[in-house]
Amino acid sequence: MSRIGRMPIAIPAGVTVDVAENNEVTVKGPKGTLVRVLPSEMTITVEDGHVNVARPNDLKKMKSLHGLTRTLIANMVIGVNEGYQKVLEINGVGYRAAKAGKELTLTLGFSHPVVMVDPEGIESTVEGNKIIIKGIDKEKVGQYAAEIRDKRRPEPYKGKGIKYADEVIRRKVGKTGKK
Repeated sequence: MSRIGRMPIAIPAGVTVDVAENNEVTVKGPKGTLVRVLPSEMTITVEDGHVNVARPNDLKKMKSLHGLTRTLIANMVIGVNEGYQKVLEINGVGYRAAKAGKELTLTLGFSHPVVMVDPEGIESTVEGNKIIIKGIDKEKVGQYAAEIRDKRRPEPYKGKGIKYADEVIRRKVGKTGKK
């Protein structure tokens, strides 16, 4: 049995989980509502404050979908209750970020500023050299953070670029002059 898949998901106070036909799961909470269609083979039941996911048989595909389905529902429950956030750091001389409305303007050493518009349901803020991305959908928050980081990845020699706050950049030794 899938160790992750068989664990029940506790539903916190103020959060409701509804399962419609075709396994369309709707999770409502204080921060918003998330709707997702999950694999129809899985059996999703909501009973006495817990959500349980069961699989029909022990085929390899069903085993992999079991844990995935449970994790997706758990992420939705956490998202509408607490929300998700990613913190990015900008390192480098002259590298800056500025926020105006829904537009995030990045100055990253190119000949032009890079302008990014916040996706629906995602909010970004700039504090000094940090960019904080918040939202209720874990997938969208992570994707937007990855897109911002992709504009100028950290390089291993000086560590310049955009990196996650908890990311460790492995530094390399540069060239040495001949004597």
